Amino acid sequence: MSEPTAPALHVEDVVKRYGQVTALAGVTLAMAPGECVALVGESGSGKSTLLRCFNRLVTADAGRVTVQGVDVQTADPVALRRGMGYVQQDGGLLPHWTALRNAGLVPRLLARPDSDTLAREALALVGLPPAEFEARYPAELSGGQRQRVAIARAIAAQPPVLLMDEPFGALDAITRAELQHAFAGLRRRLGATLALVTHDLREAFLLADRVAVLRAGRLEQVDTPDGLRRAPATPYVRRLLETAEVA
Repeated sequence: MSEPTAPALHVEDVVKRYGQVTALAGVTLAMAPGECVALVGESGSGKSTLLRCFNRLVTADAGRVTVQGVDVQTADPVALRRGMGYVQQDGGLLPHWTALRNAGLVPRLLARPDSDTLAREALALVGLPPAEFEARYPAELSGGQRQRVAIARAIAAQPPVLLMDEPFGALDAITRAELQHAFAGLRRRLGATLALVTHDLREAFLLADRVAVLRAGRLEQVDTPDGLRRAPATPYVRRLLETAEVA
């Protein structure tokens, strides 16, 4: 009998407070290697706080957080962040750098001699042919193209873990739908473990293997999209499904 696979991302009894506000109230969640888990919930539910615990942009007040089996509190934060991909809602591109240089940021920081090659491969993977786009600056790109460059930057060093915080939230509906479907195919090719924050349950159902529903810093339910549809565990989850018209 084979040993169970250790989680790629794991939080156990994690608590985080901001003054009198409890953002996370004893959250426990494990993500298997190669799995995509969407963190969903209304604003203030704790989903972005939970995501940022993995790269130590947020430090938990209690509990344990591990990435690839390593306790993040014992890891060097710079090395930790360079070892995973991270996509913010606004992309966070450096405006004075070309698309190629933005996409190659992490390989350069890791002193990879093939950083430009990796950056070009990543641009191609996200649907931006390097010959056409690598020399463009962010101001010369559309919102969807800038977000594609941000995703290319996150995947260029081929990290085993990707963190995405509302990656398509700032885009118009048509561009958002195009990128969601493009990324659905891409993420299966990458094989990375993916934690995705979104308030869009349809997006979560399209991209994720499992969905973790948070409310006021607590996990209401963690299940597959089909499992959520079949058996919502709480009235809140049922209401969320009905509101998103995915029930």
